[in-house]
Amino acid sequence: MDLRFTPQELAFRDEVRAFFRDALPASIRHKMALGQRPSKDDIVTWQRILNAKGWAVPHWPVEWGGQDWSPVQNYIFKEEMQLAPAPDPLAFNVSMVGPVLIAFGTEAQKRHFLPKVANLDYWFCQGFSEPGAGSDLASLRTSARREGDHYIVNGQKIWTSRAHHADWMFCLVRTDPAAKPQSGISYLLIDMQSPGLTIRPIPTIDGEHHFNEVFFDDVRVPAENLVGEENKGWTYAKYLLGNERTGIARVGASKQRIIKAKQLAATIAVGEGTLAETERFREKVAAIEIELKALEITQLRVVSNARNLPRGVQDPASSVLKLKGTELQQAATEILMEVAGAHAMAFQSEHLWGTATDEPIGPEWAATVAPDYFYTRASSIYGGSNEIQRNVIAKRLLGL
Repeated sequence: MDLRFTPQELAFRDEVRAFFRDALPASIRHKMALGQRPSKDDIVTWQRILNAKGWAVPHWPVEWGGQDWSPVQNYIFKEEMQLAPAPDPLAFNVSMVGPVLIAFGTEAQKRHFLPKVANLDYWFCQGFSEPGAGSDLASLRTSARREGDHYIVNGQKIWTSRAHHADWMFCLVRTDPAAKPQSGISYLLIDMQSPGLTIRPIPTIDGEHHFNEVFFDDVRVPAENLVGEENKGWTYAKYLLGNERTGIARVGASKQRIIKAKQLAATIAVGEGTLAETERFREKVAAIEIELKALEITQLRVVSNARNLPRGVQDPASSVLKLKGTELQQAATEILMEVAGAHAMAFQSEHLWGTATDEPIGPEWAATVAPDYFYTRASSIYGGSNEIQRNVIAKRLLGL
């Protein structure tokens, strides 16, 4: 298997790299370089720039705005975006609800939603996890009862990322309580402004507002917002999760963090030299870089194999990418924490305590290191916990 890029693929990489260099707004580039999280407006602005170029949803079919790129081109595009660094297009839109609508939605749903999903005119969130039904998603209890031309939804979702930004939610609901767990679930599109829907924030240790609880109290959802067939939502959820795990290794993001760590370590005095010159630091960085190279090669094998798989079918080796990729994301943030040292506490106090009276105690770049470190602790849980990925690897790859 030849894992080298062809001359055409290298030319495509240069084109993508040049576009990111020239089209990414300077204010967003500055935030991303510092490790700050892009705001809602930043994400919307950048996705619309990409959409104007035709690159917001390149993996979609051409008829719905895609580019018909090869798996290798899609890989290069994501890698260069993470290395730029630039914000990713909103995954809930472009990698989750969009592909599900393309595969299972009605023509009316496709015509109405897909252009708005691509241009981020509609911001979607994911209504899957519930108290007691996270990794065991089939045990969800939020119900939807059909009454005439509406469903009446009652229940609760939790850990709903960016629900406070969202215009719409794609939501799994139980429509047949008497059926086997996976057989009685349906997939609804719910307007977040619906009466009876309540959002409550869940603050996290990084001082940001990512997650929410969402409560449904007799929320009326038009039956035309059912995607596919009633009680077939589990099939659509599995399809969606396969798309969610595409690119979850985020090799480019880990590379960018290591590059940043090495550059910053070269500016920090230790003894008669710099932190970058110390044996311990070099050993730690080398160990991560070796594992990143191995992961990159594995990802290229998965990308190459994707040519031989039907659309939407995931290589079971994607579980390896998710497992090792998230571990290396965490390791890369740990290196940055070591570089920052005590300056990792250099964040504005308003993020944690609601006040801006305290001044940062260190350089601007250090303000994001600790929040990034804390947030990546969750990467081994979302998208299917790493414990579940180990079970998938054992069963589907090793035959145990």
